[in-house]
Amino acid sequence: MLPPNRAHIDTEKRNPRTRNLHTRTVAELVEIIAAEDRDVVAAVKRAGPRLTRFIEAAEPGFLAGGRLIYLGAGTSGRLGVLDASEAPPTFHVPPTRIVGIIAGGDGALRKSSEGAEDDPAGAHEALAALKLTAHDSVIGIAAGGTTTYVLGAIDYCKSIPNPPLTALITCSVIDKPESVDHLLTLKTGPEVITGSTRMKAGSATKMALNIISTTLMIRLGKVFDNLMVDVKATNEKLRDRAARIVQQLTSLAREDAFELLDRCDGEVKTAVVVHHKEVEPDRARELLAGHQGRLDAAMSAP
Repeated sequence: MLPPNRAHIDTEKRNPRTRNLHTRTVAELVEIIAAEDRDVVAAVKRAGPRLTRFIEAAEPGFLAGGRLIYLGAGTSGRLGVLDASEAPPTFHVPPTRIVGIIAGGDGALRKSSEGAEDDPAGAHEALAALKLTAHDSVIGIAAGGTTTYVLGAIDYCKSIPNPPLTALITCSVIDKPESVDHLLTLKTGPEVITGSTRMKAGSATKMALNIISTTLMIRLGKVFDNLMVDVKATNEKLRDRAARIVQQLTSLAREDAFELLDRCDGEVKTAVVVHHKEVEPDRARELLAGHQGRLDAAMSAP
């Protein structure tokens, strides 16, 4: 049996601006690819209202302890796992808050497992293990919008009691599948190399995931001003960053900022509250806990 003809899908169409690539010089290729990448920023900007509506719908559940779950195959799956893996060190959240599921399992992160994307039940076991609730949000990622693995997973999500919020990120114009609550279309157009969605579609998808996860983390109180005040100082670079954040929020000298951080077990928020409220670290932690971890609220508490 022949596979379905996908010639009508935007990301599978040929790009008239990138013909005869094999005859181009290196300089010309660099210029062509860079010029095409301008479509990425424009596509994400156009999708702003749709992204806003999804994030606003996901926020109440996420703030109540729900999870953000990405799933995809190939490049799409790898991008979801990448965004999920960066949340714990950046925002000091458990890895269970943002989860990435990829067709073929973690082995597919390094070695292609493209055949796994054709199984509509391929993600069911992983999703069942998560014990999904109505507080969760599940985002399927499929550049062409047709990946069977992703669509089958979203159908599964809507078949269970108390289903999660669902979204689909795609870079092709498609009809909204019935099980998708929010269709997030990033219109990047045909790729430089026909069908190579690791390029413009991949870049736009990563930008959209950055926007979604970062916005939810800011709303959760993981950012104060534009500083990552919940950074997990797991190496010298992050320890230095944590000290500089303390300096910026307290006006302490660098050596004093490190000393304060050490007193507070490396916890930036605790250190800032200790300084501003003139309390011991344990009391600072109590103030933060009593205000859902929000630094602004803890500092203004009586």
